Amino acid sequence: MARRRRVRRRRTVFAGAVVAAVAAAAFLYVAPPWQDDGAAVAADREETRATPSSAPASPKASAPPERSASPKASKPPAASPGAEESVDEEPVDPDSVPESGSGTFTVARQDSGAEGGGSRYRVEVEEGIGVDPESAAEDIAGILADPRGWSRNGSRTFRQVDDGSAGLVIRIGTPKTTDRLCGQYGLDTRGEVNCRGGMNVMVNLARWQLGSPTFDGPASEYRALIINHEVGHWLGHGHETCPGPGKPAPAMMQQIKGLKGCKSNAWPYDENGRYLGGPSVP
Repeated sequence: MARRRRVRRRRTVFAGAVVAAVAAAAFLYVAPPWQDDGAAVAADREETRATPSSAPASPKASAPPERSASPKASKPPAASPGAEESVDEEPVDPDSVPESGSGTFTVARQDSGAEGGGSRYRVEVEEGIGVDPESAAEDIAGILADPRGWSRNGSRTFRQVDDGSAGLVIRIGTPKTTDRLCGQYGLDTRGEVNCRGGMNVMVNLARWQLGSPTFDGPASEYRALIINHEVGHWLGHGHETCPGPGKPAPAMMQQIKGLKGCKSNAWPYDENGRYLGGPSVP
């Protein structure tokens, strides 16, 4: 079913004198260390791989009032790696991407509809950064529902909610906000990369809008890699590396660090349901 985009409704999640305290508290329940797609982390640090069943409840401060949850309609899947794009994508001017923001987040509203099961997740976007929360949530829903993703052949389903029932929270924020929140757990994201800890994924706005210089594809396809990589960590997958020259790079590879002879790829599986993995990285 095509998704009817709602009129944008912004709600201030954090207010007044409690902004700083609540913004920090939203991440205090995340047990370090975080996993990221390219941050400088001590080599001997063991990565924590949280699963949906073990993720703590979402903070009430960032959740709207409880209501019946429903599945989110998604866009058609993004093009396969190497496939020709049907619509040319307007490039984003790097100078238009803000370096810092308010540190407060707006929760994307869910669509109304029939209730359903699946892993519940919530989408939040930092205010004033030029990204519409509902549009971002629609992109993320399409990625999570794509048969080349973690929902392969219906083996797993994801359901967007906008309340405290989420076991996964995906936030999009400016580079400085990403650095500040990820840095609380010893990760140096350097204004460049994303991170994940426990039930929280922090998406760097620069990567969301601009893609990566090492990724051969449009920013929209790189967004799929961001979500698949970080949600893969949430599902318990560790880092992988290139399986061989000319082969698709695993979605769990830190592709921003270089492809090592592999081809850019945003998806865990190919169109035939074959896992596009590689050797595990210790």
